[in-house]
Amino acid sequence: MAVEVDDKTWVIDLETALLEDCTAASIYSICKGKSVPDFLRAEVWQICLQVQEKGNQLVLFNEIFDLPEQNILREDCQQFVANLGNEDEDKVSVISDLESILTFYCKSKSLKYEKGNGWIEILLPLIALKLPRSETYNLFEAIKNCYIPRCCKKNGTPFHLFRLLLLYHDPELCSFLDTKRISPDLYCLSWFQSLFAATCTLPVVQAMWDLYFQQADSFFLFFLALVMVVNAREQILSMKNENKQNIVDTLSSMPCALEANDVTDFCSLAQYYALKTPGSFRKDLLKVLYGDSDDLTETSSISQALCLPVSAEELVENAESTQNLDSIECVRFFLVDCRPAEQYNAGHLPTAFHLDCNLMLQEPAAFSTAVQGLLSAQRQALAARSAAGGEHLCFLGSGRVEEDQYTHMVVASFLQKHTHYVSMLTGGYQAIHENFGEDVGNSLDEHNAQSCLVCTPDNASEDSETFRPNASSSDLLGKISAAMKLKSAEVKGKLFDYIVNPTGSNAVERHVSSADKLGKRYRNMAPVFSIDEEDGADAAGLERPEEEEEQETVAISTWLSKPDVIKAFKCHEVKVNGYMYESHLLVTDSHIYVLRDIPGRKGFAHIVVRRLLSAIVKITSKKKHPELITFKYGAPEGDSLVISDMDRLVRC
Repeated sequence: MAVEVDDKTWVIDLETALLEDCTAASIYSICKGKSVPDFLRAEVWQICLQVQEKGNQLVLFNEIFDLPEQNILREDCQQFVANLGNEDEDKVSVISDLESILTFYCKSKSLKYEKGNGWIEILLPLIALKLPRSETYNLFEAIKNCYIPRCCKKNGTPFHLFRLLLLYHDPELCSFLDTKRISPDLYCLSWFQSLFAATCTLPVVQAMWDLYFQQADSFFLFFLALVMVVNAREQILSMKNENKQNIVDTLSSMPCALEANDVTDFCSLAQYYALKTPGSFRKDLLKVLYGDSDDLTETSSISQALCLPVSAEELVENAESTQNLDSIECVRFFLVDCRPAEQYNAGHLPTAFHLDCNLMLQEPAAFSTAVQGLLSAQRQALAARSAAGGEHLCFLGSGRVEEDQYTHMVVASFLQKHTHYVSMLTGGYQAIHENFGEDVGNSLDEHNAQSCLVCTPDNASEDSETFRPNASSSDLLGKISAAMKLKSAEVKGKLFDYIVNPTGSNAVERHVSSADKLGKRYRNMAPVFSIDEEDGADAAGLERPEEEEEQETVAISTWLSKPDVIKAFKCHEVKVNGYMYESHLLVTDSHIYVLRDIPGRKGFAHIVVRRLLSAIVKITSKKKHPELITFKYGAPEGDSLVISDMDRLVRC
């Protein structure tokens, strides 16, 4: 009985608030997650969307229906209303309202109507409010502007962001979908285009929008979608033997199962996930997704990000904040500084744990030990409720492209182990340094302006020259370069030697003579084999997505025993974003192949690289990381080489 009295009280409180100058926040505090009564919904939505005093914009409509795609728009309206089952008189009125609103919207915004864009589905819950046409239009326009992200299309920015959020909270599920080549736009495009109206029943949409508009959070959609997918993780992971389309269909239809009684819990879970997620992306992408910005830099950075980005400003504020140490429903970072030791010692944040990324290639055993130490330190800091403790791992590089490719490899190794809550600091140490400005000396521990590469950038070039390859290594590459200019048979021989033994060779030096006529000579060109000639810009510019078509699956033993395979090496394929895959490099008379091992299918692999030997124009390695070999492909153009593609491998 008491519950009924309470329920009646809050409705009266809501009615009273609506008579006054209330806001979405005050409505939210009164409703406390409850669905709004039907007779108050229209007024609540208008206040939350701030359109109660918008006026009649349709007076500007000339009632001429002459869009190039008018027939498609009209047919869509008629077909949609026919499925509603209304009385004939109602159908005519609804069709008229839909077509007028959508036609005026296209004309006023200079937009083209496209079939299946979600607009009609958005209008359905608004038509159900039975408001005048002009007020329905104002609500529709506000929802489109505030809550439907721009670029809702295949490979659009919203879906790159959603994938990063899924990777952050459920890396195993994200990895599974990536392996199946199921990108978010394949299953949640209609969710994003229509704010779930295209897949949920009207009562569910009304209850969801009641809470959604009170939240006044444009990005809440991403967390609703995240909860939808994560809640079905066991079902999705159990479909590993299903074909791609069945999994996509299952994912796409998940919102259909929601009932109105589920909405409050559904939204509460979405709020929880939002609180447990770094917020930098909101500021960075607000104008791109919900404003009029066409910032290609932000769009590109989110589409190419290895993991969720965190800004220096958010990281510093988080490190300085102590008020949320006891709260589990917030983000607390455990900062991992991946710069080389000499850079870390020249200045670092007080709460940073040092994990030298160079160890990963130079001393794998030491790196593994260091990672165990990191995880142990994290557990201890959490148990002690230290200001340096947090569940959320934020990795920090130098901010210099050439070095941060190794930081990316470290981050990728954590992601491949399905580590939760992995993020990376945008701009690295350089961004932290710039964030503190003149106060950097007081804000960083052990800051040494003479050694700090941000304070004295000239030291950076000097530092890169401090490690010299040994004489035998340089001599070997010189010999291979000479051989490359002669003939492919000798190239293969030197290539094997280089892969097996990069730092020394007992080969007899052979010089080019005038009698050599086999193959073309390269004039005025850099050596084909070289140490430390990789250009970080090449890697960035040549990043390419995985092929859409299914890769060929082969038995590794069958390929290793093929008669034309001259030599084979175990290795790790390294993607531009830092991911590493156990693989085999095979060399034949005419080609090199890379077979990537298939996880869970021992003895089988995908053919991920198939290159002509004649296409190789450079084979390089880093001075500090001779294990990392880059094959560059292209063609000579004048006196220079034009690099068109590259593959990276780490010898095992």
